[in-house]
Amino acid sequence: MTEVPAAESAADSEFSDPGAEPTRRVSKRWIAFIALANLGLYLGYFGPLEVLLPNQVQAIAGPGHKVAVLGWVTGIGAAVAMISNPVAGALSDRTTSRFGRRHPWTVCGALAGAAALVLLAGQQTIAGLIIGWCLAQAGLNAMQASVTAGVPDHVPVAQRGAVSGWIGLPQTVGVVLAVALVTVAVTGNAGYVLIAGLVVLCVLPFALTTPDPPLPRASRPPFEWRAFARSFWLSPRQHPDFAWAWLTRFAVNLGNAMAILYLLYFLRDRVHYSRLFPGQKAEDGLLILILIYMAAVVVTAVTGGMISDRSGHRKLPVTVAGLVMAVPAVMLALWPTWPVAIAAAAIMGLGFGVYLSVDQALVTQVLPSAAGRAKDLGIINIANSGPQVLAPAIAAPLVSQLGGYPTLYLSVAAITVLGSAFVWKIRSVP
Repeated sequence: MTEVPAAESAADSEFSDPGAEPTRRVSKRWIAFIALANLGLYLGYFGPLEVLLPNQVQAIAGPGHKVAVLGWVTGIGAAVAMISNPVAGALSDRTTSRFGRRHPWTVCGALAGAAALVLLAGQQTIAGLIIGWCLAQAGLNAMQASVTAGVPDHVPVAQRGAVSGWIGLPQTVGVVLAVALVTVAVTGNAGYVLIAGLVVLCVLPFALTTPDPPLPRASRPPFEWRAFARSFWLSPRQHPDFAWAWLTRFAVNLGNAMAILYLLYFLRDRVHYSRLFPGQKAEDGLLILILIYMAAVVVTAVTGGMISDRSGHRKLPVTVAGLVMAVPAVMLALWPTWPVAIAAAAIMGLGFGVYLSVDQALVTQVLPSAAGRAKDLGIINIANSGPQVLAPAIAAPLVSQLGGYPTLYLSVAAITVLGSAFVWKIRSVP
C-alpha cells in the first residue's frame, strides 16, 4: 500500500466536512479495515451464490428443474438489490446520527443480512429460499451502499485507483474463501451460519474504529417524498458521463453474471468433472478455478490501479480489461475441457483485476454531486445487481433451448466487448 506522511494522523485522514472533496491521502489502516469490511460483504454474497443456493435448489427442485429455479431465486433477489442499494444509499446521505452518515447503515445492514443468511439455512421450499435470499440481499446491499461511499467520501482522486484495487481484492478473495468455507470447513446448510458470523465480524473493525463525520442537521434538506423519488432519476442528457459509466459497468457485469450463474452446472454437466477425476465433485473443480482466478486478480488489481493513478488514464485500461475478459468466454464456448477451463480462469483474472480497480476509480470521478454520493453510487450499483436479474432470463433459454453452453459463452464474449467500447463515450475522464 502507498505510504502516508508521518504527520498525518488517523483523524487527519478523515474529513470534518462530509460534503467536501477529499484532499488528504488515507492511511494504510483505513484501507485495511474497509477492505476487511468488503471481504465480509462478498462472503455474504458469494457463499450462497456459488455453492449453497445451487445445491439447495437442486436438492429441492431436482436436476430437471434446477436451471430455471436457480434463475428465479437469484433473479428475484437481484431485483430486491436493485431497489435496496440506492434507497439505503440515499437515506445514508441524509442520516444525521452522531455515529456518522455511513457506519449506522453499515452495521445494521450487516446484522440484517447475517440474520437472513441464518434463516436460509433452515429453508426446505423454493418460496422459503426466495424470501430468505431477498432479505439477505436487502441487508447486504444496505451495507454495500454505505461502505462503497467511503471511497469518494475519504479518498482523493489521485489515490483512488490504488485504493480501489486494494478494496476490490476482497471481491475475488471472498469468492475463494467462501467456496472453501462452505465445501471444506463445513458442509451443507451450516455454511450459511458460518458465513453470517463472518459478515458481522469483518465489518466491525471498520465501523467501530474509523471516523465517519456526521452530517449537520442544518445541512440536511427538508424531506419530501416526491423530491426523494425524483432524485433517483439522473438525466443522461444532463449527466452523460455518468450514464455511459453506468452502461459500461452494466454490460460487463451482465456478461460476468451470465458466465458465473451456471458455472457449477457447466463443470458438472459439460466438462463432466466427476468423470475426469473419480471421487471428486464439481465443487472441487470450481474451487480450483477460483483459486487460479484469484491469483491472477491479485497480480493485476493493485498494480493496474496504481499505474492508472500515475498516468491519469482510466478509459484505456478499462477497455483493454474488457477485451481480455472476453477471450476466456470464447475459449469455454469452443473448447469445453478442463485444461481450457484452467487457462480461461487465469486470463479472466488478469483482465478482471485491472477492470476492478480502474473502473471503480473512474466511476467515482463522474458522480453528479458530493451531497448524494451514496445514492449515486447506489444507482451505479444497479449496474451490478441489475445483471443478476437479467442474466437468468437470457442465460436459461440459451442453455436449455438455444444451443447450450457454447451459445451462452459466445454471448458473454459479445456483451463484454460491447461494454468495453461504451467507456469511450465518457468525456470528462481521460
